[in-house]
Amino acid sequence: MIFLVSVLALIAGWLGWRYWQRKVRYAQPLPVMYPRLLQEHVAYYQSLSDDRKRLFEERVNRFLHDVRIEGVETTVDDVDKVLVASSAIIPIFGFDDWYYPLTNVLLYEGSFNKDYQTTGEGRNILGMVGEGGALQSTMVLSKPALHEGFANDTSKGNTGIHEFVHLLDKADGATDGLPEHLMVHDHIKPWLQLIHQTIREIKANQSDINPYGITNEAEFFAVVSEYFFKRPDLLQEKHPELFARLEEIFRQNPIKADREL
Repeated sequence: MIFLVSVLALIAGWLGWRYWQRKVRYAQPLPVMYPRLLQEHVAYYQSLSDDRKRLFEERVNRFLHDVRIEGVETTVDDVDKVLVASSAIIPIFGFDDWYYPLTNVLLYEGSFNKDYQTTGEGRNILGMVGEGGALQSTMVLSKPALHEGFANDTSKGNTGIHEFVHLLDKADGATDGLPEHLMVHDHIKPWLQLIHQTIREIKANQSDINPYGITNEAEFFAVVSEYFFKRPDLLQEKHPELFARLEEIFRQNPIKADREL
């Protein structure tokens, strides 16, 4: 009995220390230049009202205090950190409280292969979420691809957002393009039907959606989510049903970024 009480006291003490540690970290303000960097590099942030910009900054600050961003044979500067954090916050900005199961983001100097090597063959990967072992809570991103996703305003792609959508998808235990915890139950079957219908259209060259989306349902979800956040106006025009479903899943409308659902 005494042993059990001691163990419980240790657990309570550890939880209390973690809570205090998080409060202390979050009390530290966002570096003064970061709002300017967000305004210069993140179109999504630019579209927000002043109040919503401050909230976005708070979420970025929390992410950067929770997740280490490190370079592998490359340097990491403030712009890199702002872009990684924005990639994380944009998909979850419609949710009041969401934490990714992530401790590290590794930035590579270029593309890499499935073994995270930057030399040799098969170096066509721009982003990946770790699976199992030491990389379970790690994301790897190509630094040039990360920057390209925010610099090219006319593209429908964003590698950072793509990988964080995979993490969001994985939250229910399976990376399968079906974020059941975010959907009304009655809408799950129509969503799957819409995925398969759209994949058929892509295969028939009858769609402007990135063909990488036909890989599987998980990649389809990540690809159309990039499109949703990068070119919401175009997605709504060309794929209104897809837009409506994604608006429901993410609980936000990027065309009217101040509106939560």
